[in-house]
Amino acid sequence: QVPVIQSGGGSAPAGGSLRLSCTATARTGIIYAMGWFRLPPTREREFVAGIIVRNGKADYADSVKGRFTISNDYSKHTIYLHMDNLDAEETAVYLCNGGMSRHENGSWYAATGAWGQGTQVAVSS
Repeated sequence: QVPVIQSGGGSAPAGGSLRLSCTATARTGIIYAMGWFRLPPTREREFVAGIIVRNGKADYADSVKGRFTISNDYSKHTIYLHMDNLDAEETAVYLCNGGMSRHENGSWYAATGAWGQGTQVAVSS
């Protein structure tokens, strides 16, 4: 279990930008990857982006490629999600996870006990 604390988010107009941050606060030595999911009001939770913290290798959902950038500061145990050209459909609660890994099929696994508190992102059309 890797506890994390999120910050950032808020409101933006369509086409605007926002940034999210997520810091792991304990057991940082066991972290392989961290990342972001989102929970839209009418859809199931979906993967947004993940990053392997030691080498910075990033992966994105197809829907955000080219607009979102995930990055990390290894020394601060913190990851960031910079979101550009936001769409109203991306209004959601954004959730950070500090215990991510990948299945053999490439899909991401998020540890149950490593979720952040959630951050609301509201994009107005």
